[in-house]
Amino acid sequence: MPDSRSGTSPLRVAIIGSGPSGLYAAEALTSQDDVEVSVDVLDRLPAPFGLARYGVAPDHLSLRSVRHTLAAVLDHSAVRLLANVEVGTDISVEELHRFYDAIVFTYGAATDQHLEIPGEDLAGTISATELVNWYCGHPDAAAERVEAAIMAATSAVVIGVGNVAVDVTRVLSKTAPELEHTDMPQHVLDLLATSSIRSVTVLGRRGPAQAAFTTKELRELGELADADVLVDPRDLALDPVSEADIEGERRRERNMQVLADWSTRAKGGGRRTIRLGFFSQPVEIIGRDRVTGVRVERTRLDADGSLGGTGDYTTIDADLVVRSVGYRGMPLAGVPFDTARGIIPHHEGRVLDDDAVVPGEYVAGWIKRGPTGIIGTNKKDATATVHSLIADAPRLPRAAQPDPDAVTTHLSDRGVRYVTVDGWRAIDAAEIALGESRGRARTTLHDRDALLESARWSERD
Repeated sequence: MPDSRSGTSPLRVAIIGSGPSGLYAAEALTSQDDVEVSVDVLDRLPAPFGLARYGVAPDHLSLRSVRHTLAAVLDHSAVRLLANVEVGTDISVEELHRFYDAIVFTYGAATDQHLEIPGEDLAGTISATELVNWYCGHPDAAAERVEAAIMAATSAVVIGVGNVAVDVTRVLSKTAPELEHTDMPQHVLDLLATSSIRSVTVLGRRGPAQAAFTTKELRELGELADADVLVDPRDLALDPVSEADIEGERRRERNMQVLADWSTRAKGGGRRTIRLGFFSQPVEIIGRDRVTGVRVERTRLDADGSLGGTGDYTTIDADLVVRSVGYRGMPLAGVPFDTARGIIPHHEGRVLDDDAVVPGEYVAGWIKRGPTGIIGTNKKDATATVHSLIADAPRLPRAAQPDPDAVTTHLSDRGVRYVTVDGWRAIDAAEIALGESRGRARTTLHDRDALLESARWSERD
């Protein structure tokens, strides 16, 4: 398709969110040859990369290395980073339309699902989102709440059997030497090194055949230096539904083999114990001022695959409960939102409002499809959205103020301290220097003021 804007200014695109979806969208925009583009990537945090920085477990160095690929996108001459800019607060969506021909929403799913059971708000009960934010150094982490919960705990229950549940279980169960190679904030390392947690029980409502974790993540639990993994053999007895779920599914077959191996092991000499429990549905978190246990009902799968209770209840002692039952997207003022599904409604990436396309608005990533897939899934998803955007380019309404300086002047006039790619490089250098001062490759800066102060270095040069 030829560029109908030949002889005019480039297509101005704002991408809201600098995580994998946002930067893959920027990459797709700058890789196509049909339309000249100028892309601004906005993010409410001072540092880019979203869940690649604040969601991938710090001990998964190979997965976190995707940040190097994403960083290369920010070096493209047609891409500009405007971090520390919160859309909806510092600038509205309506105002963005004055400066951009198109907006791509890629801000993900940052909040967590709830269990909706009694006792969920007791002290000592936290979400996996809160715990992950804390140990990854998220500036908005509820540090005091998380740290108080961990310091008071000797036994933990993690509710959920996805990869995030396995991540938090692994981090809570590792020794200090096993975490020293990560880029965790120093205060996180220090607290985990003194943790008194000795047992972690992981609970899944359904059976092991339906668990969402990957085999690689699962196996890592059995490789910890000072933790024993225990599985009740009765949880591995397969009903017809589970047999059908496993048949031909290599991941599930491998998971079952790993679990079967663990089920034959007696407890060893590990200082910590990890128990994986299936067919276990939490019905109440017990305690007065703080959590003391979790009441669990034994479940079964009916012939149609639905989950049913057996009336068999047990109580698991716990003074820390971590719920890990999924992420959820949140609405953004001025943008249509499907409350039931927690996503922005769309057709082929084009934002919909009551089934009508909203001109110039697009969506990609988890806020488009829900919290599914891996990091690589977002590349295909973002590319598909960009394909729709480029196809629409000749018909998009033009921005009233397309000059790139117009939006930054607008932000500066409001006192917004936006962070450019040079500011990010300064943050990056500061984290590396801090890590080297402690014999580590990097130490994440978690405090927003510290991040912004580091970004100022680029302004002084």
